[in-house]
Amino acid sequence: MNAIASVTLPAIQPRSRSPFARKFFANKGAVLGTAVLLLFVLAAAFAPWIAPFDPVKANFMAVRKAPSLIYWLGTDELGRDLFSRLLWGARSSLLAGGVSVAIAIVIGVPLGLLAGYFGGKLDAVLSRIMEALLSCPFLVLAIALGAFLGPSLTNAMIAIGLSAMPIFARLTRGQVLSIKHEDYLEGARAIGLPDRWIILRYVLPNVMSPLVVQATLTIASAILAEASLSFLGLGQQPPSPSWGSMLNTAKNFMEQAPWMSIAPGVAIYITVLCFNLLGDGLRDALDPKG
Repeated sequence: MNAIASVTLPAIQPRSRSPFARKFFANKGAVLGTAVLLLFVLAAAFAPWIAPFDPVKANFMAVRKAPSLIYWLGTDELGRDLFSRLLWGARSSLLAGGVSVAIAIVIGVPLGLLAGYFGGKLDAVLSRIMEALLSCPFLVLAIALGAFLGPSLTNAMIAIGLSAMPIFARLTRGQVLSIKHEDYLEGARAIGLPDRWIILRYVLPNVMSPLVVQATLTIASAILAEASLSFLGLGQQPPSPSWGSMLNTAKNFMEQAPWMSIAPGVAIYITVLCFNLLGDGLRDALDPKG
């Protein structure tokens, strides 16, 4: 009688999450902050279709109307719907935050790479320049540059980006100094690889984690700076909506129409808080010692 051999199939193991994903999703604050930021980004992207009214068209029959079923967040001194202006203002604030940080990274990271990798007189000169810029508070420097360049959203983004640039330059330099004598870099030099290839292929990828975290946290500061510049009349110009310019107008009607300041103020607070939560989550998830 032939025995039938039984074959035991290996159990199918479920695909496990990467360490980064596991640590990030374990941080409930970071997950919540990311979800809320996605809602803000989607609302800003689809503002032309979501906004129930024209954000710049005045309606003198609905001046300073309190929140209602028609005007969810009320109206301003010209009868413009605050909910519509809030959606369109999100575009200015989020764009300013992202573009400003991009400018800071594009300028600051290469300077930090050069200073940290080559050292010597180049490092001394660049470090003194960065220290001089860092000696001035970030917001004060942004306001000064914004006033020098002139009032517009584009100039505000350039001013904020230049003000944040020294932060990325110093961070990149410090990270490069901590790894420039590692064995894998010495091996790359020993086989004759050019410096530019070593910097792009081996140095830059190994300093990206802290830069990503810093970029996320700096976007929050950039949004606050853009709101401050718009509040002072140096950012987005009327009648185009901006959270900062909305607060500037609302300050004149605190008693008659307090809802005019609540909507943009809460929007700025929530956005900045969510970016900070996201930055904290990324920092913990990218920490190899965590």
